[in-house]
Amino acid sequence: MSSPLRTSPPPPSTASLGGTPLRRAAAAVAVALGLLVLAAGLAVRVALPAHAATQLCGATDTLSVSGGQYVAQNNIWGASTPQCITVDGTSFRVDSSGHQNSTSGAPAAYPSLFKGCHWGQCTSNSGLPVQVGSMPAVTSSWSTTQTGSGAYNVSYDLWYNTTPTTTGAPDGAEVMIWLNHNGGVQPAGSRVATGVQIAGATWDVWTAQMDWKYIAYVRTSGTSSVSDLDLRAFTRDAVGRGQIQNSWYLIDVEAGFEIWQGGAGLATNSFSVSVGGTTPPTDPPTDPPTGDRACTANLRVDNSWGSGFTATVTVANSGAQPLNGWTVEWSFPGGQRVQNAWNATVTQSGQSVRAVNAAYNGAVAANGATSFGFQGTGSNPGTASLRCTPN
Repeated sequence: MSSPLRTSPPPPSTASLGGTPLRRAAAAVAVALGLLVLAAGLAVRVALPAHAATQLCGATDTLSVSGGQYVAQNNIWGASTPQCITVDGTSFRVDSSGHQNSTSGAPAAYPSLFKGCHWGQCTSNSGLPVQVGSMPAVTSSWSTTQTGSGAYNVSYDLWYNTTPTTTGAPDGAEVMIWLNHNGGVQPAGSRVATGVQIAGATWDVWTAQMDWKYIAYVRTSGTSSVSDLDLRAFTRDAVGRGQIQNSWYLIDVEAGFEIWQGGAGLATNSFSVSVGGTTPPTDPPTDPPTGDRACTANLRVDNSWGSGFTATVTVANSGAQPLNGWTVEWSFPGGQRVQNAWNATVTQSGQSVRAVNAAYNGAVAANGATSFGFQGTGSNPGTASLRCTPN
């Protein structure tokens, strides 16, 4: 199955009343009741609801909710088929959907809620943007109702920009966190890692290059809800994989359903995002205590032909904090020599070898890993004993 393509969703419109606005109907009923009470001469107070649900049916219809802290969006961007959602505070449901996109292509829509700035439309008091290198705790809780039919995912969409603001498409990276999926859909690009432990669960990792970098984390066992999900942990893992730079900014957190086919009945029951005390972007990141950083390394011979060999060295972060660089050292047992290397700077003196990370793979998230390789001369070195030191 070819990977789904993803393109820029259109900028949101300022319209918020597509389809049939339930709010107007509720107001009309309330007025009618009030007139009846007055006509009867009864001293009765009619209680009006604090807010009423609103239906959005326009492709780019949006609605500000919770006093402007969040925005709900219908967000049909990959098809011309109809879709309506009903929004009630930080909850919404997909009422109807006519989508029939191929699962080998792009999704039709991403009905969702967001906090931050989406294509220039911003929520109030979001705590965003925050710079990646000094990111405070960013957590989210989300409860959903899912269906057994249709083709869709249940996913967060995090957007990163090279500057604190943008009026259009972010130019840094998109991080998707798939909590579940149905109907045989998969992320764009290719799978680059499996069984990665992040935020108390196991994930497969996919990457692709679009107009921005794309990385998706697919939960190996689906779930319908999360509580205080650590979004900073995914950011740090993406930094370790070279998909995000510490100088970039997280500007937007979204949660919804990418829908290829069907979708009616999908619902967000509740959604929240919390951004901790922010550090000014001009302040440098604070390095964690050295005792919280640790790494291990192992060498695997990939090919050997008597007079030479190629090998891969895997560097794993075994500490509680991300690595900001690493050095691996070992000694060859029988006169082997490193001829050339990739993804690290490797030097040798006698039998002693020293490898230092490249500029793009020194950051390794907690429980993450990276690797480098080299070609050597001489016999197969076997399993050399390696020592890894955080920089």
